[in-house]
Amino acid sequence: MPLYVKIATVVAPRTSFFAGAATVASWALLCAPSPPASAQPCPDVEVVFARGTTEQPGVGPTGQAFVDSLRAKIPTKSMGIYPVDYPASNDFPTALDGVRDASAHVETVAARCPDTKLVLGGFSQGAAVMGFVTANVIPDGAPEGVPNPMPSDVANHVAAVALFGKPNYRFMHAINEPEIVVGPLYADKTIELCVPDDPICSTGMDFNAHMQYAESGMVDQAAVFAANHIPANAAPSPPPQASVAAAPPKSPTPAAPPTSPAPVAPPAPAPIAPTPAPHLAPGTLLSCTTVCHVITPG
Repeated sequence: MPLYVKIATVVAPRTSFFAGAATVASWALLCAPSPPASAQPCPDVEVVFARGTTEQPGVGPTGQAFVDSLRAKIPTKSMGIYPVDYPASNDFPTALDGVRDASAHVETVAARCPDTKLVLGGFSQGAAVMGFVTANVIPDGAPEGVPNPMPSDVANHVAAVALFGKPNYRFMHAINEPEIVVGPLYADKTIELCVPDDPICSTGMDFNAHMQYAESGMVDQAAVFAANHIPANAAPSPPPQASVAAAPPKSPTPAAPPTSPAPVAPPAPAPIAPTPAPHLAPGTLLSCTTVCHVITPG
């Protein structure tokens, strides 16, 4: 029984799996082979995105809006885009083709381009695909053919996961499929966005809301989240300091000439002690120059 018939009894006649028109593109286009990963150089970042139900092959409108927004936020990095190759049809079991293709591609890039940072994303059915890709166990009730979880070391190469309109438990239960649980290795680097009243991921019943992830600003929100989880380039070496010409050595300050001692005043001649006057008779006169001569009265 086609999956959209099951959903119609639970959600609304106009819904296919994860909403959208019931038109299915030709199998030739849906299953067109993707170029081998080895043919592409290793980019700094690669976005692996799974489109929604019945969207044309590629990443779909929501995926393209996400890619464009992310590219603008990491302009210095090269970016590769890988659209998950799967039917995205109304028959949900074919989503396993997307889980296989996405897992195999992610593992290949991680091995071949160890420095490339992967950003995984999906919209609607594609969000379910990418949710199962990141699971650490095969969920109970999964159909036959579900691939084993990716090796744990692959998570080191995944920078971020962005899921738009991921089907909730109620929806998955209604179509008799297991719940989607992002594995613990990816939980901290995953952003899940649900437009209010989107019947695929909330309890609302506004089917138009499911197609409004770009208009609501949630695509940009996810791009900011992913950009913040992509390691920045190594910090550039600081520019060399402008050389400052060394100041010429200062000429030694000439020593001050020795201060001439203040002239010393010649010692004052010792006063000549007067020659003691001899005992003279009264009326005797003395005439003194240097030597006193006794002059007798005349």
